[in-house]
Amino acid sequence: MPSPAPTFAALGLDDALVAGLARRGITTPTAIQAATLPDSLAGRDVSGKAPTGSGKTIAFGLPLVLRTSAARPHRPTGLVLVPTRELAAQVAEELRHLVRGTRHHVAAIYGGVGFGPQRAALRRGVELLVACPGRLADLVQQGDIDLGAVEVAVVDEADRMADMGFLPEVRRLLDRTPAARQTLLFSATLDGDVDVVVRHYQRDPVRHELDDAATDAPDAEHRFWLVPRDDRAARCAEVVTLAGPTIVFCRTKHGADRTAKRLTRDGVRSVAIHGDRSQRQREQALAAFADGKVQALVATDVAARGIHVDGVACVVHFDPPADAKDYLHRSGRTARAGATGVVLSLVDPGLRKAVTKLQRDAGLPDGLVRPNLDDLRALLDRPPAADAPAPGVPASAPVPGSASASASISASTSASASTSASTSASTSTSASISASASISAPTSASTSAPGPARKPVRTDSGPAPHAASDGTGDTPRRSSEPRRSSEPGQPGRATLKFFDRRRGFGFIDRPGEVDLFVHVSALVDVPADRLVEGRPVSFDVEAGRKGEQAVRVRVH
Repeated sequence: MPSPAPTFAALGLDDALVAGLARRGITTPTAIQAATLPDSLAGRDVSGKAPTGSGKTIAFGLPLVLRTSAARPHRPTGLVLVPTRELAAQVAEELRHLVRGTRHHVAAIYGGVGFGPQRAALRRGVELLVACPGRLADLVQQGDIDLGAVEVAVVDEADRMADMGFLPEVRRLLDRTPAARQTLLFSATLDGDVDVVVRHYQRDPVRHELDDAATDAPDAEHRFWLVPRDDRAARCAEVVTLAGPTIVFCRTKHGADRTAKRLTRDGVRSVAIHGDRSQRQREQALAAFADGKVQALVATDVAARGIHVDGVACVVHFDPPADAKDYLHRSGRTARAGATGVVLSLVDPGLRKAVTKLQRDAGLPDGLVRPNLDDLRALLDRPPAADAPAPGVPASAPVPGSASASASISASTSASASTSASTSASTSTSASISASASISAPTSASTSAPGPARKPVRTDSGPAPHAASDGTGDTPRRSSEPRRSSEPGQPGRATLKFFDRRRGFGFIDRPGEVDLFVHVSALVDVPADRLVEGRPVSFDVEAGRKGEQAVRVRVH
């Protein structure tokens, strides 16, 4: 019988941090957190091999909070290097949650936006600095940042840094930090160029690698459909309609734009995100996906780097990649941190041989099948695998992002967002989205997907400050109206117990009954600033994959 998972307290965290994590529904460490935290909290250098979605940010974020001292202006004491601006924003947002209740401050430094706000933050003094190598090097060169006080340095997604040619700059930046610093490195691989960084910049590092079951194919069902090239868009539209919020991967920027437009014509609200979009356009697009204004986020690999998906139900490889590592990394956008998901590849018959090799290299069973929506529906609606809930989710609650309904602050990685998906079939009139965000919306009403609500993508902070995850708004108040029955299928009234806008889910307080799970996709015309504790809400109750859940929720 496997030993029980350790608690955060047992790993050495103080009560305040444990309580802060618990308030966000994070109660059980993920595998990479349980493996690395004892060493990193003790001050050792750590090399961690773990895939996207395994909980790395908290794994290195907690040591950053606990092992860095107060900073002087322009001299951060904690440094996190990441490959993309979206990921920088996401990591910074997570760190802002972790530093609540402390005197630490967090700033994100990346290109595509003006220098002014970033310089202002540095003048005030920030303990934890999350940065892309290029912009950080510019600010160091201009005298705005002195890395001589860094006590803990983190290199995140080092393999992607290598793929994008950033490691030489990373090495130059690390050379500017004190030799006595603690260095934490996380990567999907620890060989090649990444190993060079480990050997030159870490002192006797403790190496932690998740086993193959945890690091290879994500905990998801993989399907490879044989679809003629010209039929892919129609099939993709069917999949998104059935699954709810979905990330669709295309090989090229032009392909992403073309696919988003075609999906929109087929009644699926879609937005494309790629390297030609400005930072503001990316943030708007990601926020639209997170807020449920669009159902499909059509992305290229590089643009999706910062999108951290907590429970997005489905990933579609519109253009299957040639490399198994890219396939696994894309697929990690679903089935994050213990949740399950579905990964679907649309394979032109002429690519059979290449895809069969991809399956072997990725450790997946061979096999290409004809499209089968009934099979897909069964996968999306299947009950969870026995045992415990996903790491970080209370046992009494539906697992956010498993196939029940939940979203990490949405599909937005760049600055804010929370992905949503509909748990029941619903018809909604498409809204017009700002053209600057490159979002195209169907001109007529479109039917959203039946099936369980899905957890949106998680992205994190951007250049502008973001609201706290619990939302802001009117003074919380309790409803004085009588509660009605909340049996499945029946309407009910109660109050909102809490809602995490970053993750896209919360719970409704039902006195005398188990708290009721509510996903952002179940909200009906609710402005984000009204999602505050104590708000009276009306809702219907339906059975979800993890138990009862609220649908058609209105805030009063």
